[in-house]
Amino acid sequence: MTETWCVDGDGDPVSAVEVTDLLRARMAVGQLETWLTGSSGRLLAWISNTERVLVMLLDDADDPGEHAVDASATGVSGGFVLANGQTDAYPDADTVPLADAFRIVRHLLGTGAPPAGTAWVVDR
Repeated sequence: MTETWCVDGDGDPVSAVEVTDLLRARMAVGQLETWLTGSSGRLLAWISNTERVLVMLLDDADDPGEHAVDASATGVSGGFVLANGQTDAYPDADTVPLADAFRIVRHLLGTGAPPAGTAWVVDR
């Protein structure tokens, strides 16, 4: 059975086709942090500053997880606004450009795994 994903763990499942529009709509109203919960219990985090995204995949709520990286990036970007109002900055190497993040999340929702060739760092 294919894993299904829901925003914040409830509501209707979000497909790989729909997720880009959903994330764009949330960002348009200032919701830059989105958590998707998979039917297997995995969590997928999207934390954006509208240009770069921290994409994290966790096995469960207690798992430090792993995150997509852009090893060639340098510098630090700010403006990552969390749901609690906190604003974070992350090294650009620990985030990916917006277009890449959409591709990664679509692939994860569609197949259950990151796309081939995407660099990840395991934080476990």
